[in-house]
Amino acid sequence: TLTCGETRFEILGLSADDYPEMPEVESEYALTLQQGTLKAMINQTSFAVSTNENRPIHTGSLFEVEMGGVTVVSVDGFRLALRHEKLEKLEGGAFRFVCPGSALNEVEKICADTEDMVTVTQGKRHLMFEAGSTQLICRRLEGEFLDYRNAIPTNNPICLEVDNKTMIESLERVSVVISEKLKSPVRCLFSADKVYMSARTGNGEARDICPVRGDGQELEIGFNNRYLMDALRYAPADKVHLQLNTGISPCIITPVDGGDEFLYMVLPVR
Repeated sequence: TLTCGETRFEILGLSADDYPEMPEVESEYALTLQQGTLKAMINQTSFAVSTNENRPIHTGSLFEVEMGGVTVVSVDGFRLALRHEKLEKLEGGAFRFVCPGSALNEVEKICADTEDMVTVTQGKRHLMFEAGSTQLICRRLEGEFLDYRNAIPTNNPICLEVDNKTMIESLERVSVVISEKLKSPVRCLFSADKVYMSARTGNGEARDICPVRGDGQELEIGFNNRYLMDALRYAPADKVHLQLNTGISPCIITPVDGGDEFLYMVLPVR
């Protein structure tokens, strides 16, 4: 029974004894880092988590925790998102796990943009995230995650520097003629210090030119417009390197300073 002033509710309840007990998470390994850092890492990789239930292991993100730092990787068959952060110290040995994407969306919500710490505990079957007075427990995903290190090509002779915002704006303009019903890749011709973009559908044709730094050697390649925009939008930098090889090779997006804090890979469209 709930009453407030003249208002009264009588609501049928259920037996608390029938409520399932919280699973116990036997602490095998643990990781502690700042809430703001984990929140950013999830935000900048979760967009690439697969929604295809045929490969359940890829409906989550891989966490690799080593002495050098923690790496989060998401893949969906068309793109890859990787974020790496250094760790000052790691108590216990190295470990890795795959956390469901749906659970990570909730973890992102309970983490604040602060330097307060969040603890990630790995058990035999479950994971526990503790942020302040909130605990979130989820099951681990089991299976063979993509060997992402071998999936990322290392021979990329063409390297261009681009301004994220400028290239996103060009992609958005060209994407005006693209819709869910009328899909089309954005055709990119990388030339010296500029990239010519175009798209053609039943709605019409759009063309734009985006300035870049470097020589694209007249490489022509097609991309899914949304996949390329997502990678540029979530990359935690204002300027990035685009690394390219051939018209059927992936585009690799990395920091301009050559660091390893992020890497995005977008597969081309024929």
